[in-house]
Amino acid sequence: MKYFIMKTIKYALLLIFVSISLISCSDDSNSESPADETPLTFRQELNVSYGSDSDQVFDLYLPANRTLNTKVMILVHGGGWTSGDKEDMNPLKDLMLQDLPNIAIVNINYRLADENNAPYPMQIEDITTIVNMLKTNQNDYVISDDIGFLGTSAGAHLSMLWSYAFDTNSDVKMVASIVGPTNFTDPAYLNNQNPVLQELIDTFGIDTTNTFLEEVSPYHQVTADAPPTILFYGGQDPLIPTSQGVDMEAKLASLGVTHQFTLYPNAGHGWIGLELLDTWTKLKAFTQTHLE
Repeated sequence: MKYFIMKTIKYALLLIFVSISLISCSDDSNSESPADETPLTFRQELNVSYGSDSDQVFDLYLPANRTLNTKVMILVHGGGWTSGDKEDMNPLKDLMLQDLPNIAIVNINYRLADENNAPYPMQIEDITTIVNMLKTNQNDYVISDDIGFLGTSAGAHLSMLWSYAFDTNSDVKMVASIVGPTNFTDPAYLNNQNPVLQELIDTFGIDTTNTFLEEVSPYHQVTADAPPTILFYGGQDPLIPTSQGVDMEAKLASLGVTHQFTLYPNAGHGWIGLELLDTWTKLKAFTQTHLE
């Protein structure tokens, strides 16, 4: 009896080996070349240029063992559309490298707004250029067309706006907003008495008609076809009124868009400790579900 069981196991293993051999030898339309049979190693490229401006650069982190099914997360820094740098996103980048090692990361800079250069549509155009560049280099990078966005503050606004209004090929599979503005027609913005907040709004002050403010507001651009969205906001944020997150969550719910919403009642424009741990735990799980 024992001999029969061992013989059966050997035959089973032989069949498995033969099956794997046949599969590996078969023609695969996604195969690039015989050299690709060797697993790819981790690849990092810093300050990859995508335009003539010094701010038009990104950092690229490609995981080991990647394939043409490897998804991409684009990190978009904050700074009120006028400041900030991709280095600000390094803590999130490091967490992703550690906890989500199968996802490629693109940590971007974009042209910053000033008195001569409005943020819109300039910064949206930069994101479009980056997405197109990733597609052009898809076989070199060995990544898929599927992307996600993770943005903070102004970067979260840009992430949502691009995902909702400019993703013409439905490449975005998820978008994450950490304290991102969503609606510039919100009375909490239009009727505010906060000079710091008003300066933020004035960044978009070239045309303050309702039509323009709606055009640059993710709240007014989102549709039922929007990608899964995860939102994090602070109840004591001096720059982003609570209504920006609450109203956005209600809009997503009314449209039937898959989403999650977290409001930390005592947090401001960012947080640490247990709240930060909660954010990463939820963001990691959401990413694993919708992007990994």
